[in-house]
Amino acid sequence: MAHFDVAVIGLGVMGSAALQALAARRRRVLGIECFSPGHDRGSSHGITRLIRLGYFEHPSYVPLLRRAYELWRALEQASGRKLLHVTGIAEIGPPDGVLVQGTLASANLHSLPHEMFAAAELMRRFPAFRLPPHYVGVLQPDGGFLAAEPAIHGLLGLAKDAGAEIRTGERVHAIEPHAGGVRIVSDRGSTEAGIVIVAAGPWTQSLLPDLPAPLRVTRQVMGWFTPAQPELVAPERFPPFLLESEHGIHYGFPPFGDAQIKVAKHHHRDETVDPETYDRAVSAEDERLIRAAVAEHVPAANGPLAAAQTCLYTMMPDGDFLIDRLPSYAQMIVASPCSGHGFKFAPVIGEILADLAISGTTTHDISRFRFARAG
Repeated sequence: MAHFDVAVIGLGVMGSAALQALAARRRRVLGIECFSPGHDRGSSHGITRLIRLGYFEHPSYVPLLRRAYELWRALEQASGRKLLHVTGIAEIGPPDGVLVQGTLASANLHSLPHEMFAAAELMRRFPAFRLPPHYVGVLQPDGGFLAAEPAIHGLLGLAKDAGAEIRTGERVHAIEPHAGGVRIVSDRGSTEAGIVIVAAGPWTQSLLPDLPAPLRVTRQVMGWFTPAQPELVAPERFPPFLLESEHGIHYGFPPFGDAQIKVAKHHHRDETVDPETYDRAVSAEDERLIRAAVAEHVPAANGPLAAAQTCLYTMMPDGDFLIDRLPSYAQMIVASPCSGHGFKFAPVIGEILADLAISGTTTHDISRFRFARAG
């Protein structure tokens, strides 16, 4: 029976980053993925992902983001792939809203570069937007987006080059801790490892039925729209954005590669689903929830729906990540930084998981992500 220092279950962007970080440290590591890398059943696909420093969710994320930017640039150099596109990002909404207030709190606490714009000024600069006169925008020059699938393939390529074993199309049925480590039982037999990292996203709860944390899987939808006024949404005139309005919080991207304008509603319908049986078809109601904000506030993008996909958030009730050793089994580490805003953190999460697997601790502050905060 094969034996590894560390096994990583789930090779979305988080598991791939952990595998790469461990392989770079010369550990004997195995990565197991039920589907194929970059698949569309979880949380790591969708062509593009936002990245930003002034973090509206909480200022404590900013130090991790600074490290993530460093690591994304290092990964670009090592993989020869363009992953990080720094374009600036606009965060727009009422001045007393969650988005603007949270972004400014992070920017001010951490002295991050940013500019404030009144709605009229923002629309002159970016004429694709149509905003109520009391709205404001925060422009962060360090924001932008990541190329999602190339990031996963870049991480896995580096991991494989450093000696990692990668097995795809393999479903794990059980994880059995014992005195000497962990036995992983899959449809290809049994594998032994000293440590296991479970980074299985929506399948975390089914792999760890006694998990002492209330993870919830929710269905999301992303849409790509053929622009009604292409000249107004060219990348040089239209930044990645977050927009808080009466329709909720939406996020979007200018055209990239062969893809049209991408827009989605954060948390969409907030519906709890089973990752094995959820509806992957995109309905007219799904489109309506996205298009309402597009039609009112980005009419230049409000053309025909060119494509759409579902994805999944794996949520803790507080919206923060879950990264910790299982309280009852120190040889089992859970990584669920998937609460709808995790992708950008992947390389620093990989670094943290490698730290935990090798030494049991990390210099990064992950107190916000521990089991203990769930009671």
